[in-house]
Amino acid sequence: MASTGSRSLQLLSLLQSHRYWPGQELADRLGISPRTLRRDIERLRDLGYPVDATRGVSGGYQLAAGASLPPLVVDDDEAVALAVGLRTAAQSGIAGVDEASVRALAKVVQVMPPRLRRRVDALRMTTLSTTFGPTPQTDPGILTAFAQACRDEERIEFAYVARDGQASRRTVEPHRLVSVERRWYLVAYDLTRFDWRSFRLDRIADPHPTGARFRPRALPAEDAVEYVRQSLHSAVEPMIVDAVIDAPNDRVVDVLGRWATVDDRGDGTCAVKITADSAEWALFGLAAVDAPFHILGPEEAVIAAADWGERFTRSALALTAEAAAPAGPATTS
Repeated sequence: MASTGSRSLQLLSLLQSHRYWPGQELADRLGISPRTLRRDIERLRDLGYPVDATRGVSGGYQLAAGASLPPLVVDDDEAVALAVGLRTAAQSGIAGVDEASVRALAKVVQVMPPRLRRRVDALRMTTLSTTFGPTPQTDPGILTAFAQACRDEERIEFAYVARDGQASRRTVEPHRLVSVERRWYLVAYDLTRFDWRSFRLDRIADPHPTGARFRPRALPAEDAVEYVRQSLHSAVEPMIVDAVIDAPNDRVVDVLGRWATVDDRGDGTCAVKITADSAEWALFGLAAVDAPFHILGPEEAVIAAADWGERFTRSALALTAEAAAPAGPATTS
């Protein structure tokens, strides 16, 4: 049998990994008797961990919300995932999370052994961003509510505004939360539509867990990420923007190679084809090269570029006029 200290850490890790544990199953996982399990639970309570117990033949244990957050127990892989996740959260588009993520990351990295810090740094250096531009803000409370509903396999209802502006109330069986292109999506079985759906979290409001548990259904895709990508592709017809950029091939490939087809024209310019959900996303890419470019089509992209040019020009002229305006008469006291 493991020592009391190591067994307590193992018990805490199990309680953190699952919402509810039947008492006998938990004792079997630890290789101890139900009586010893009860003593270990009391020891955790003395340390400040709020553990709720349900009595009876089918009784069990679960961690409850407490007055303060006691220390958490994580293994090596979880520690690395936590650090990488906190780095990502600083630019995740979740309102109010960036500063808190930086503070939490500093605490996590401070206590990491060197071998784990090297793993975190390696992941950071080899992970690339695949997005341009601003991100819709996701309320962290909504993100947390759906994360818990997914974990607990609990039905949840919420208000939703679709892409066309139509408002509705939905009740779903949540499956997974997915981050794609810095937007958060909920993949769930919609009990109103009787089919699988993906919902953008920044269009969700007023989530309420119903308390009703459900048996998970088979997702009609390889995984939740693939399902969201399929949904996005079917909902929005992708736009292919053709342009010529006055820059060397290597430079254009370095900036746009992951999102566009680049052909070297041999005269110091490149022809590019960018596939994007909108003209705006393609313009972000073209602007990122920081070189003159000419859009060949479609017309929607040309119009969007002209509109951007007019707005930027007006802004620059206004700043120039403000800087050139004569100062008011000097005053002395």
